[in-house]
Amino acid sequence: MKSVEIKNKRAKFDYEWLDTYTAGLQLVGTEVKSIRMGKASIAEAYCYMTGGELFIKGMNVTEWSHGNIFNHDPIRERKLLLSKRELDKIDKALKDQGTTVVPTKLFISEKGWIKLNIAVAKGKKNYDKRQSLKEKDAKRDLARLKSY
Repeated sequence: MKSVEIKNKRAKFDYEWLDTYTAGLQLVGTEVKSIRMGKASIAEAYCYMTGGELFIKGMNVTEWSHGNIFNHDPIRERKLLLSKRELDKIDKALKDQGTTVVPTKLFISEKGWIKLNIAVAKGKKNYDKRQSLKEKDAKRDLARLKSY
């Protein structure tokens, strides 16, 4: 089975992660086939709570190439499947000012299920982002020195 791992690279840079969860997704058949081919993007996606349920909006799953008139809408809202306890924790965390839920990674589990890693996060300030860039540069320089 082909391994699919679609990451949101901006999430770690723009947000400070407070807590992470792994959620299932409520998908239709053609969406599953597109994701298995790696035709999805979570770069502009975000999550929100409504009626005690968590949804993802802005996740782009390209229409399946062999689909017909019953093909899915590429950017429709999709329900995230979490336990009641996890949903309560996320809802409580979202009550704080400045917290949000961002998708971090879309992948296929060992059992073959399509899963989404999400993080409850706070937005970073500009000086925090500069600090992250400095740390990244320092790691790169160390790796470069070790290779010599």
